[in-house]
Amino acid sequence: MKLQNVTRLSVNINKIATLRNARGGNNPDVVKMALDCERFGAQGITVHPRPDERHITYVDVMQLKDVVTTEFNIEGYPDDRYMKIIREVKPAQATLVPDGPHVITSNAGWDTVEHAEFLKKIIGEIKLQGVRVSLFVNPDIKMVEGAAKAGADRIEIYTEPYASEYHQNKEKAVSPYIAAARAAQELKLGINAGHDLDLHNLKYLQQSIPWLDEVSIGHALISDALYLGLENTIQLYLRQLKS
Repeated sequence: MKLQNVTRLSVNINKIATLRNARGGNNPDVVKMALDCERFGAQGITVHPRPDERHITYVDVMQLKDVVTTEFNIEGYPDDRYMKIIREVKPAQATLVPDGPHVITSNAGWDTVEHAEFLKKIIGEIKLQGVRVSLFVNPDIKMVEGAAKAGADRIEIYTEPYASEYHQNKEKAVSPYIAAARAAQELKLGINAGHDLDLHNLKYLQQSIPWLDEVSIGHALISDALYLGLENTIQLYLRQLKS
């Protein structure tokens, strides 16, 4: 177990692109916002370029690859389009999610047992590009074990169930996540987490899993920034990640 917290904050900027696309033009400027997030302390930038380009576009990804100086994380379903992006950009991390093109937001992790051969092949191809691979999984030890067998470097634990139950019973809510994270640690997998994490539930998760490598946060952080300002909001989230 790590002696001190090193959990990193990756800011998902999809919602910035959603706001821009609602009006057209380039306001807010996605690239500038990414650079500002880094300047304000974010240790990574996450994007999820979907096929319909309803938020982040292919052009955005190509522009960001030339300017992001922290860890660039590209999420997506590993179809031909996504794999082409990974080959062209070679981000620090590719986070593979199982959702199809019409899903509003990621709402479940991979079944790493059922899709074992597919994932092993895809992960092998991505790692040939020198890119770290993270698999989006539910807090289920079998799914964690499957991720390791498929060759993933990390898992990203899907935290919406934790966030939903946090205010009713936070100890019960976090219990399966601790078990999954311990299994991942034993299997030498890095551990990320994401989905519905916010200023209320983030600190308890990090304190419960102090060896957590990274959290990816978009919707809540951008929503908070409307009230609190982007710089202040990023600092508040970073504060939650301090042991």
